[in-house]
Amino acid sequence: MAPNGVKSKVGARWERAILVCGKCSKRLDGGFGEKRRTPLAKALRQFLGLKKGRKAAIGIVETKCLGVCPGGAATVIDAAAPGEWLLVRAGTALGEVAATLRLDQVRPAE
Repeated sequence: MAPNGVKSKVGARWERAILVCGKCSKRLDGGFGEKRRTPLAKALRQFLGLKKGRKAAIGIVETKCLGVCPGGAATVIDAAAPGEWLLVRAGTALGEVAATLRLDQVRPAE
């Protein structure tokens, strides 16, 4: 263990990290997927065929409120481009979301 009780390493297979505002998703009552009932983070993981957690090729994480609170949309941050936040309208095709975030070329981890 490193000084002050901080662990030095915990392994993850993530190539990238995507943050999705959980409060926005909750206000949309899901809003994504075939029946528009699935939260964006879960729908994206399913669409891309990603595992959940540290074993995924990309980390798609639902966060607490990010403070933007757009009406009818979810706030999304790509950690590779933290200065550019996206507002994804409810019902947007997951292929379009993946392409905008440049996630459509990622292969799921085996």
